[in-house]
Amino acid sequence: ERRSRMLFAHLKRILKLDRLRLRGPNSAKNEFHLAATAQNLRKLAKLIPIQSAIAPA
Repeated sequence: ERRSRMLFAHLKRILKLDRLRLRGPNSAKNEFHLAATAQNLRKLAKLIPIQSAIAPA
C-alpha cells in the first residue's frame, strides 16, 4: 500500500497530474496510461545498469 501511495504522490507532485488535462473518457484514460507508462519507464531505468559511454574494443 505504501508503494502505491508513493507512485501516486509522484504522479501528482512531480508530473503535475493532480488533475487530468484532457476531457472525455477515452482521452482521460489515454492520459493516465501515458503517465503510468512514464512511471514504468522510470522504474525500468533504475533497474538497467548504466554502461560507460566508451565501449571496449
